Amino acid sequence: MRGARRFRDRLKEDLKNPEFRKAFDEEEVYASLAIQIAKIRQKERLTQQELAKRLHTTQQTVSRLEDVHNKSYSLGTLIKLADALDKRLKVELV
Repeated sequence: MRGARRFRDRLKEDLKNPEFRKAFDEEEVYASLAIQIAKIRQKERLTQQELAKRLHTTQQTVSRLEDVHNKSYSLGTLIKLADALDKRLKVELV
């Protein structure tokens, strides 16, 4: 736990830097989205191939949607994804 505490303390300090904070917040949005997509797909017991079929695309495309480093989401793709997973898409600026 000591290492985790040191990491949190360091992160707290780093987040005081506006440039770091901006980059961190942006990365968190993309990573969170990718993780949500993968978790929902798995909860629905769908393979990437099965979800791809629902989206009329390839398994590789679904894999990219679940990649935390992917930064090429479009609103249209997210709307189609929500529909394919029988979910609502909610976009907020907070």
